[in-house]
Amino acid sequence: MSNMTTDKSRVLIFDTTLRDGEQSPGATMTHDEKLEIAEMLDNMGVDIIEAGFPIASEGDFAAVSEIAKRAKRAVICGLSRAKPGDIERAWEAVKHANLPRIHTFIGTSPSHRAITGMDMDEMADVIHDTVSLARNLCDNVQWSPMDATRTEDDYLCRVVEIAIQAGATTINIPDTVGYTAPAESGDIIKMLLERVPGADEIIFATHCHNDLGMATANALAAVDAGARQIECTINGLGERAGNTALEEVVMAIKVRNDIMPYRTEIDTTQIMNISRRVATVSGFPVQYNKAIVGKNAFAHESGIHQDGMLKNAETFEIMRPEDIGLRETSLVMGKHSGRAALRAKLENLGFTLGDNQLKDVFVRFKELADRKKEIFDDDLVALMSTATGSPLEGELKLESLRVVCGTEGPQSAEMELSIGGKTNNVSATGDGPVDATFNAIKKVFPHAARLQLYQVHAVTEGTDAQATVSVRMEENGKIVTGQSADTDTVVASAKAYINALNNLVVRREKTAPA
Repeated sequence: MSNMTTDKSRVLIFDTTLRDGEQSPGATMTHDEKLEIAEMLDNMGVDIIEAGFPIASEGDFAAVSEIAKRAKRAVICGLSRAKPGDIERAWEAVKHANLPRIHTFIGTSPSHRAITGMDMDEMADVIHDTVSLARNLCDNVQWSPMDATRTEDDYLCRVVEIAIQAGATTINIPDTVGYTAPAESGDIIKMLLERVPGADEIIFATHCHNDLGMATANALAAVDAGARQIECTINGLGERAGNTALEEVVMAIKVRNDIMPYRTEIDTTQIMNISRRVATVSGFPVQYNKAIVGKNAFAHESGIHQDGMLKNAETFEIMRPEDIGLRETSLVMGKHSGRAALRAKLENLGFTLGDNQLKDVFVRFKELADRKKEIFDDDLVALMSTATGSPLEGELKLESLRVVCGTEGPQSAEMELSIGGKTNNVSATGDGPVDATFNAIKKVFPHAARLQLYQVHAVTEGTDAQATVSVRMEENGKIVTGQSADTDTVVASAKAYINALNNLVVRREKTAPA
């Protein structure tokens, strides 16, 4: 780690999309999706990937272990509570990485101490023993005093010193409930650097939540004060209001390098692609006005803005769309476009396809081109989301669908649905065509899962636009998502619902007793 501290302008990016981000209710990712996101994070230059919480489940352990084995350049980190079993399990998961890290934590604020039933001295002993254990297993150890921003200054200094003496190489200061403000965030780091012996020998990290909308500002204030690691997630994914967004802190440093003279190793041209992919696999669409990666981030509608943009793009844009991997939307694809042109266009959008995957996507592209005259970049992104997202070809598969809707009821759906290769014909009524479709699916595939979320987004403009439908379902505490796109909103809805059910089948199989 010492080589990372020599350059005082270097800020390490610690991505916790796969751990803290995945803790968002409903954001659970499959094993393969986690591996895919980890590879994308590694390729874009993330320094440390927190791959999961190995003690939490067999699935988490397997994902962290496989990510550790596959990582090329990033440090792979596993989270653990201040318990020997947790720490040993985390080490088992990350030990195969080229650069492994154990991250252990305990809540140090008065409210957290009350939950544990420990007094200050007892907790101090636990911190010493657990950090020592982690360091005996791994040379790279990170320690976090959870709820640090609501911990008494004297006690925070005391336990940070204990963790450093026990061998922690990174000390993370979490604003666990998004309570702090920028000046305070910076003051805490300054205080620790001034008061704690050995503080100048380790790296301080900042981990902010966005409950008051200040996560990015708090993280950058901590860096100004001397922190050199920012913990963040793609799209700001995370519990409650989310975490510091990777794309925001990275682009803030890049755009305002005049007042923030720091640098990261992130290839910013990959931001847009990973943002889209995380949105798809998590089932959490990016809000249109989200900073950096929102659909409207580079859109200009007012006459004054449009006039200024035509004369000089810098009038109303502080960064270039291509800096984050966003290319100008163009109508270059249509029904006569060939496979080579499609591959080139998708690569331009950040997608790399093998021959078999290209073959599958090309068939879907031709089907779309027969129904939609003009195919925009966003249409291709939606097509890829469907092709590489939740499995369309799972236990359940939609063969055909016909609905009756309108002002005169009953609204009904007739469908052919195959389950394990056997085709079933079914019909049902409902409160509208989507409800009828879902009722028909439930007739053939009974389940107790509750529909928590149903969202429809038009991918592009016009009445022939594709609709992207996202659904989120919960069964016995297991939350799954599904997404699909189609020019027919009801068909997209049916496929998204079926995708979620296929994912539910996979989750059931993984958690079934041996």
